[in-house]
Order: sequence, then structure tokens, then C-alpha cells
Amino acid sequence: MQGRVVAITGGFGVLGRAIGTMAAARGAKVALIDRAEAPRGLPDDVLGLGSVDLTDYASAQGAMKAVADHFGGLDALCNIAGGFRWETLADGELDSWDFLYQINVKTAVTASKAALKLLENSKAGRIVNVGAAGAVKAGMGMGAYAASKAGVMRLTEALAEETKSGPVTVNAVLPSIIDTPQNRADMPDTDPKTWVAPDDLAEVVLFLASEASRAMTGALVPVTGKV
Repeated sequence: MQGRVVAITGGFGVLGRAIGTMAAARGAKVALIDRAEAPRGLPDDVLGLGSVDLTDYASAQGAMKAVADHFGGLDALCNIAGGFRWETLADGELDSWDFLYQINVKTAVTASKAALKLLENSKAGRIVNVGAAGAVKAGMGMGAYAASKAGVMRLTEALAEETKSGPVTVNAVLPSIIDTPQNRADMPDTDPKTWVAPDDLAEVVLFLASEASRAMTGALVPVTGKV
């Protein structure tokens, strides 16, 4: 990762921060992009871009331009922004389907489109998306979430085919339950030792964001721990 410019959407969340910290430790130039305000205490060599609405293409363009202007280019985009809701169709809200599409699929679409020309100028441009193992076969209450993450997976495959003739590869990770404080609070009776640690998922994401993953594109990589 030495010298590579890496932009991470959802960068202020648990997984985004884990990927950013690991990438910076390995010599990457890191930009964290998020809808939330930039937190205090970011390292001086990490660019924090807060209050960015990635469902809006103009905002996504502005963020990618800011990254390229600051670091002189862009080599990898990690689309981490997203969210989750557990709702049955009978008792849930129809708005949840639109909401999860917007934050899981549209953010990845707009960020990727905004970054694509910059990545094509890299000798090894990379896009890494976050799908979900739960989108391969949806369980009860997972319909809206699984549908949105399936959209991310189809985006990954289609964009990989679109970019095959150039230097850009597009892959996705499919995690199961990520060990975060929120998931521990929501599932207190489940053993988090079987879940996926953020640093372990970050290792896979950064491999896919590196030059070493040149032989992979359109891959959907399960990272499921022992769930």
C-alpha cells in the first residue's frame, strides 16, 4: 500500500476507521469520507471529509476531486458506507426498502462513478465494495437489507465487466456479522468470537485494494468468520 491513495466512504464508522488506520500504517495516503461531521483527533496525514451526502452525485464528485487535489490522484476506492435494518415485510415500513437502497447501493454507485476517471489514471485502480453474506440467501426480516446488498453485488459484477479492458478492477467482500459495539448491543446473547473482527475484514479489503490483487475482478469474496 506504500504511496497508494485510498478513499474510504463511511470512513468514520468502525470498519472505515479500521481500514483507514491499517492502510495508513502500511504507507497509504488515506482519505475518510462520511456523511457525519469529521471527528476530532484524526491523524494529521489522514484527510477527513465530513458532511458528504454520497447519495448525491455532485457531492460525491466534489469529495473525489478534493481527494485527488489533496493527494495528487486516486488509486483505490473502498465503498464502506451503508447501513442495516431488520424488519419483516408484514410489520416493517416500506420506506426501509428505499432507505437501504439509498445508503447501500446508491452511495456505492455515485462514489464509483465519481471516482472512475481518476482510477483509470492509476496504473492499478481498485474499487472494493461491501456486499453481505446474508444477501446470498435472505433470512426472515432481511428482505430489504439483502435486496440492497444484492444490488451492490450485481454492481460489482457489472462494473468489473465494464472496466476489464483497463487498469481498474472491481471486487466485493461478503461479510457475515461484523464485531462492532452496536452489534454487541443488539445481540447480547450471541458469541462475538464467531463474528468477523473489523481488522480481519480490513485485511481482505486492503488486499483487494492493492496491486497484488491484479488477477481478480468481479469476485465476491466471503468473509464470514465462524458464523
